[in-house]
Amino acid sequence: MATPRSKAGTKGVPRHHREQQILDAATEEFGTRGYAAASLAAIAERVGVTKTLLHQYFGTKQDLYLACLTPVGDRLLDTIRTAMGQDGTTARTSLRVLQSIFTALEGQREAWFVLYDTSLPPDGEAARRAAEYWSAIDRLAADGTADLLRATGSTDPLDADALKYVWRDLVATLVRWWVKHPDQSPEAMTQRCARLFAAAAALGPDQAA
Repeated sequence: MATPRSKAGTKGVPRHHREQQILDAATEEFGTRGYAAASLAAIAERVGVTKTLLHQYFGTKQDLYLACLTPVGDRLLDTIRTAMGQDGTTARTSLRVLQSIFTALEGQREAWFVLYDTSLPPDGEAARRAAEYWSAIDRLAADGTADLLRATGSTDPLDADALKYVWRDLVATLVRWWVKHPDQSPEAMTQRCARLFAAAAALGPDQAA
């Protein structure tokens, strides 16, 4: 999944191509190392440009992170909304949402960790913008898990809140597992999730106890 070294620093490369090469390299750097440990020098070296040019294109480290965050956050929000808005049973909706996330991240799986970066400076613009995306995704998760519980006859708001947290951690865990298994396609991961959900449902309350 490493971004191949390019000739982005070579004269004649169109500006928009160079910018995209920088964003791809920065997304990998932020996603694999985290904001705090990410190195602008490493990003510049990977792309084949100077740090000075990097600053000219994107400004500060926080500016570059925000330029990576926005397309990732927008893409994930759009794909989750679309998956939840499709017709079908509530049980199938969960799998559709997972498949949409896997598909949106394919080719740049580390982008998930750009969005969910725990090393962001807590009082900065980067943390504020990331938190806005987290909140929007959490609201979608809350709606979906509440619908799932209502389909089973439960209207307990604490059940819904607990399930939202379970779902959020489940998605993060599945993405982390997926990153460690690059041979697994989005389709294969969705099928695996379907088998895991079926196995969990087969346990039932008696076996789970």
